[in-house]
Amino acid sequence: MAFEKIKENTQDLQDQAKGYLDSNVAYYKLWFFKIAMKSTTMILKIFLLAVMLVMVTVFFSVAAAIAIGYALDNFAYGFLIIGGIYLILSILIYKIQDKIVEGPILERFSEFFFND
Repeated sequence: MAFEKIKENTQDLQDQAKGYLDSNVAYYKLWFFKIAMKSTTMILKIFLLAVMLVMVTVFFSVAAAIAIGYALDNFAYGFLIIGGIYLILSILIYKIQDKIVEGPILERFSEFFFND
């Protein structure tokens, strides 16, 4: 009789443990899906914003180069000046890239992954 009761209790314990594990697996699947979807939508938003900013920059650059070209009576000088400005900006960004990129991105993703 006592062995029957122990056998029933162990069977009940096994069922509860299996239910607990199944619940945990389902929870972590949902958690991973949530993180994956947030990451995907964030990357898509950043990509679309970057595309639009590049288009705006190209149009403003061409307009500025033409305006400078009219002012100097030589369009080549206008485009060279704008190209030089971009070259100087590129060198500056290269020199300070770690401060601009690494810190804010690490902070943003830390908030994203560890606060949820």
